[in-house]
Amino acid sequence: MNTLTHSYKSPAQTKGLLIRWASFYDRVVDILTMGQTQHLRNMTVDQALLKPGESLLDVGCGTGGVAIPGKKRVGQNGKVAGIDPSPEMLAVAGQMAAREGLEIDFRLGVIEALPYPDATFDVVTSSLMMHHLPHDLRVKGLAEIYRVLKPDGRLLIADVMRPGGFFLKGLFALLSRHHGIEFGIEALPETLKSAGFSTVTQLDERFRLLGFVRAVKPIAPIERSSKWRAI
Repeated sequence: MNTLTHSYKSPAQTKGLLIRWASFYDRVVDILTMGQTQHLRNMTVDQALLKPGESLLDVGCGTGGVAIPGKKRVGQNGKVAGIDPSPEMLAVAGQMAAREGLEIDFRLGVIEALPYPDATFDVVTSSLMMHHLPHDLRVKGLAEIYRVLKPDGRLLIADVMRPGGFFLKGLFALLSRHHGIEFGIEALPETLKSAGFSTVTQLDERFRLLGFVRAVKPIAPIERSSKWRAI
């Protein structure tokens, strides 16, 4: 099978943090996970509740760390796509998938303008990406994810929890190229509900400083109360 990796020389334009150094990024993630990166990625696939035959989009796919095990989980009859604004990341992802004989549609793209029709995917995943986005872009990106999910489709986000203590805050700021900690996955449930998601749950499962949030796109849009409809 062939991995479909579109060829681009320039990165996609985005207001989010753009990471172009694929090898550097993988090393940073390995430091954050204390050498257990693959375990984190397998946990992400597990918590997404992927089933054979489903369609998956990994947003901010990087070097394919979730898309590749995700493809193995959905099997030959399932479809997997991955987007990232960095051509360098996508090049590595395509090489790794091809090495394993996996057909994955990797393409240049940004969360604020996903290049897919409405109701395309059963599952969307986002791993260690949301903290790179300013709040307004995060809201726009979640609306786009909601759009491309099928009714009753699932979103699984793996990202940083708010660290306690001066040392941990400083370490994360250094490794993630942030100047401070303004994001924590604990804040996501309210944002997801505002985007229209239902059954939003911060899961008990966690991996060191990383946590998981799962949300579902309702089969029918959530009815707002008459109080809000009148505004």
